[in-house]
Amino acid sequence: MCGIWAVFGYHDYHQFMPSIMAIRGRGPDAFRTEPIPGFHNSRLAFHRLAIVGDVTGMQPMRIKQLPHLVLIYNGEIYNHKQLVTTFGFDMATTCDAEVILHLYNKFGDVRRVAKLLDGVFAFSIVDSDSKQVHLGRDTFGVRPMFTLKEMFTERTTLALSSEAKSLVLLEETFTGTGNGHKLALDPFPPGHYATFALSTEGKLSLQEEGAYTYVGKIPTFDINFTPADDQMENIRRYLSEAVKKRLMADRRIGCFLSGGLDSSLVAAILTKHAKEAGIDYPIQTFSIGLEGSTDLVAARKVAKHIGSEHHEVIFTPEEGIQALRDVIYTLEIYDFDQICPSVALYLLSKYVHENTETVVLYCGEGADELCQGYVYFHKAPSAEMADQESRRLLKDLYLFDLVRVDRATAAFGLEARVPFLDVPFTSFFLSLPAVERQPRGGVEKWLLRAAYDGTGILPDEILWRTKTPFSTGVSGSQPGKSWLEYIEVYAEHRVSDGEFARASEFYEYNTPTSKVAFFCRKVFEEFFPGHQTLTPFMWLTQIRSLLQLATK
Repeated sequence: MCGIWAVFGYHDYHQFMPSIMAIRGRGPDAFRTEPIPGFHNSRLAFHRLAIVGDVTGMQPMRIKQLPHLVLIYNGEIYNHKQLVTTFGFDMATTCDAEVILHLYNKFGDVRRVAKLLDGVFAFSIVDSDSKQVHLGRDTFGVRPMFTLKEMFTERTTLALSSEAKSLVLLEETFTGTGNGHKLALDPFPPGHYATFALSTEGKLSLQEEGAYTYVGKIPTFDINFTPADDQMENIRRYLSEAVKKRLMADRRIGCFLSGGLDSSLVAAILTKHAKEAGIDYPIQTFSIGLEGSTDLVAARKVAKHIGSEHHEVIFTPEEGIQALRDVIYTLEIYDFDQICPSVALYLLSKYVHENTETVVLYCGEGADELCQGYVYFHKAPSAEMADQESRRLLKDLYLFDLVRVDRATAAFGLEARVPFLDVPFTSFFLSLPAVERQPRGGVEKWLLRAAYDGTGILPDEILWRTKTPFSTGVSGSQPGKSWLEYIEVYAEHRVSDGEFARASEFYEYNTPTSKVAFFCRKVFEEFFPGHQTLTPFMWLTQIRSLLQLATK
């Protein structure tokens, strides 16, 4: 996890240091900011979390054989060694990022570069020969990138950052200058690229943009195994390879473990591959919950089964409530259905940072969307409708679940890895007949569970454990004492009846429908006033469309 930042068309970068430093948590190991050679009024900045490579991997990256190119990048390119061998690149560093420069220099086509990368990434390449700036982001948006466009009508037209909070501060700086401006702060879309023409004064004009991939027609890459005739075996092989390739790290690796199917499968496969790879430390697993949490009990069973070094964190309702404001600021969204479970993940990330040397954390995000794990999939009118909903959820992940896992970990200098969103794995899984991917016999994610049935990789009670929302699983065992109810009680005392009655007057866009949603929105507006579109819609509102179709 690193932080990237750039601005084009403004010279006094000292004014921008608060904006640059707003994302310092993403890269606590090193920091650099510098102008772009040959271009006035432009600057790049980078916060490094050193996961792969030595000091030569520091950014902004330029290498002697390609002095006209400068790169800032956040991510991991899992097939970088394969690309080096295939094209015969002469690498100057041991960092996976360097392969992006060589690919661009060879093909001169950022769209083709992005299509060749098997990994997760957000990058910007500045080409001083062609006077261009290129942007690209991975298929699902695992690594974040936001852009701020047309900041001044006559000068700056683009800035970018790993997080929106940085650009909100930048926006405030520009607004305070009194110059005419028209601002648009948006996430750069996943699976897309863009090319801008750059003048020597730093002004940009959009030349080309578009999708290099999209969910449903995902590019495939060379894989390190031969697919079998049996699709259950192939599910296991693809997921195993997705976990294995993500061992690429020079820092300690661990795994979040809720005790649910997704994180348990990942943890089990991870511990197996870590031993085979000769990793000389035990894989640490981490779970969190209130006293009496069912997730803690389940995770404990999994950890014992796979032989991990397990850590349990028990948080109190008071600790969770105290973290709410920080979580909303960290996530940059106001959808309560994301904020509620994010509090536990935020506190767990804080624990990992303060008490261990683990930096890379595997997690199970993406499985519910890909493998139809939400309970409402049982009500899908048809296999085709369920398939469409699964693909829609995957397209929207970058606005919700991936925000949660990225920001909660990045706030404490950690890096999350999501093997269920591995491009070859998702490509294969989505290629299977829609009817086979549906829930079956009242069991969601049936196909994924069935693929591992009888293998002994997990206890049966875990492999076939019913889907439990994270915010429910972390709750205590006493009735009326769930984590959700604690927050609802807190919000009830923070939002008056009169205030809530006027919710549509205060917030016409995505009007809160409960006091807890109103509270979250109110806090969000304190930090990000005027940026309600950072949450373009409420997650539960969207899934109701499938439920409505099911009842017609």
